[in-house]
Amino acid sequence: MRKIVFDIETRNIFSEVGSSDPTALDISIVGIYDSETDSYSSYTQEELSMLWPLIERADMLIGYYSDHFDLPLLNKYYSGDLTKMKSLDILKEIRKSYGRGMKLDQLAEGTLGKKKSGHGLEAVKWWKEGKVDEIRKYCLDDVKITKEIYDYALANQKLIFKEGTQVKEIPLNTSDWEKPNENKMTFSMPF
Repeated sequence: MRKIVFDIETRNIFSEVGSSDPTALDISIVGIYDSETDSYSSYTQEELSMLWPLIERADMLIGYYSDHFDLPLLNKYYSGDLTKMKSLDILKEIRKSYGRGMKLDQLAEGTLGKKKSGHGLEAVKWWKEGKVDEIRKYCLDDVKITKEIYDYALANQKLIFKEGTQVKEIPLNTSDWEKPNENKMTFSMPF
């Protein structure tokens, strides 16, 4: 199964566009991990044409808060319909099991023993300062954390997070996570 783990950074924030709809924002960087090639890569909004063939050959998209943010925003730029693909939003799975969400940073610290390298608002600031390489690094760091959290959950049927000084576990049923999707992808490229 070819999996694409992805994360998106934006050029602007909701208060700047006057909307809480993710599709009102503009992409600065999309970072991905491709399980087929075991490699990481990133794409600016202007480079998305190079990303589409990878996504179209994937069996599954994996993200964190991706169903409500990253996927709708990415779909805005795609000529097909990415919602037809199998996707797994780790935050959605946590909410199903634990009843509430949490920050990726809490899971990174509890499960992996590491912290995120930045914050999304910094990435917007970096965009305005022309620091695209810093955004790429930050975005790919988040993709790596998301991939490692996904892999850990799949192997251990749980995730761990810190809340103050307490360490807590979130049990997860991952048995359906990698089952094939019956929906067919709508491709943007002729084959």
